[in-house]
Amino acid sequence: MEDFIHIDKTFEKVIYFDKKISNREFDGCIFKNCDFSNNIFMECIFIDCEFIDCNLAMVKFPNSSLKTVAFKDSKLLGIRFDECQDFLFSVGFEDCMLDYSWFTNKKLQKTKFVNSSLKGVNFSSADLTSSVFENTNLEGAVFDETILASANFSTAYNFKIDPESNPMRKAKFAMSGIPGLLEKYDIKII
Repeated sequence: MEDFIHIDKTFEKVIYFDKKISNREFDGCIFKNCDFSNNIFMECIFIDCEFIDCNLAMVKFPNSSLKTVAFKDSKLLGIRFDECQDFLFSVGFEDCMLDYSWFTNKKLQKTKFVNSSLKGVNFSSADLTSSVFENTNLEGAVFDETILASANFSTAYNFKIDPESNPMRKAKFAMSGIPGLLEKYDIKII
């Protein structure tokens, strides 16, 4: 990872933690079974990259770009995605643990969160238009002034969302999710 530009490379079983990596570009790269926990990727660019079965717990991406980056079977605890560059920000998650991460003010239209844990994730003021939360655990996730228009929560669970403070026109919910939308009213649904 000492080179400044990496194109179409596969990094496998790399253990590299508590390091600061600056001004690197990764284009079309695949990261498999890597441990980058507690690293700082400062002002780095990731384009069309995949992280598969990686440990990215507490990684920081200050001023970095994540442009069409897929995370699969990975641990992403406490990531401040809100510190990433907004321009062309695009991510997707499948079978990931994203607990206590931050997406504050991020544009996440059409983002897919599949079979993932999003406990305590902060989505305040984010735009999740047409995003999909397929079989995701949203226990303690924060939705405050979050745009949820056409978002799909039909198989999501453990969420609590206030419809009065989050625009959600045409959002999809299963009947089992209704209590999570009405909790603030202290209504008992039987």
